[in-house]
Amino acid sequence: MTVAASHLAAEIATQPDDWAVVLGRVSEATALLPGPGQDVAVVGCGTSFYMAQAYAALREAAGQGRTEAHAASEFPLGRDHDHVVAISRSGTTTEVIALLETLRERGQRTTAIVATAGTAIPELATECLLLEEVDEQSVVQTRFATTTLALLRATLGEDLGTTVEQARAVLAEDESTALSGVLDADQITFVGRGWTVGLANEAALKLRESAQFWTESYPAMEYRHGPISIATTGRATWAFGEVPEGLPDDVAATGAHFEHRDIDPLADLVRLHRLCLAKARLAGVDPDRPRHLSRSIILS
Repeated sequence: MTVAASHLAAEIATQPDDWAVVLGRVSEATALLPGPGQDVAVVGCGTSFYMAQAYAALREAAGQGRTEAHAASEFPLGRDHDHVVAISRSGTTTEVIALLETLRERGQRTTAIVATAGTAIPELATECLLLEEVDEQSVVQTRFATTTLALLRATLGEDLGTTVEQARAVLAEDESTALSGVLDADQITFVGRGWTVGLANEAALKLRESAQFWTESYPAMEYRHGPISIATTGRATWAFGEVPEGLPDDVAATGAHFEHRDIDPLADLVRLHRLCLAKARLAGVDPDRPRHLSRSIILS
């Protein structure tokens, strides 16, 4: 399989259209998700955890109520919540299953967002939002995660019309300009603020999975508290969303490239997905099959 013919490439390409379609399900999703004022926790593993981080920050910033994000394995069982939202593409993630079993015994209201019907996680949850249309064949998650986040953002009242168009433009752009400054980088650090900290974490994970490439991720204001020490000529720092004052100059002073576009960060994540394919091509690796990973991590 060539990179151009990979499942990952095909799934990346559908994302703007997937977002546009799922926006028609806002009313359905709103009825299944926590209401305004509720104390909420959002959980997942890997990519789903990073989408949980983004949604939690957005929901709380929107004044919808206290919202926490946790890796399912680190959920604070001693804390009370009105509603728990669990994200899992496969519906079979071991840690999420174990958590939902415990929460079900306690009578906790839960909503699962999954891509695969008939699996354990939607059966254990109180409610289920099924997104079968964005399920994936690649081990590496892209369109399920971004479509989930797009829908969650829309339930908070955001208008994603411009975001969809920006992502379409990113996909149509010539690679030479879309990836200028980062394609030849031998290391990339991703940074974000607020909800885009989750996107920075996700971007770093995507490049590690798909191209076996060295990445790191941090809250943008934390970057100068140590991590900037690895910045140098031939490396890059990529910011999603708001950029702290002075950070571009501080990165430039190290010799590293500073990357940022003034577009919706979710659309910019699609540009990162294009970099994943390009880096995998340069490395000669199959982007659909990351080393040591499977489509769903099921622990014995």
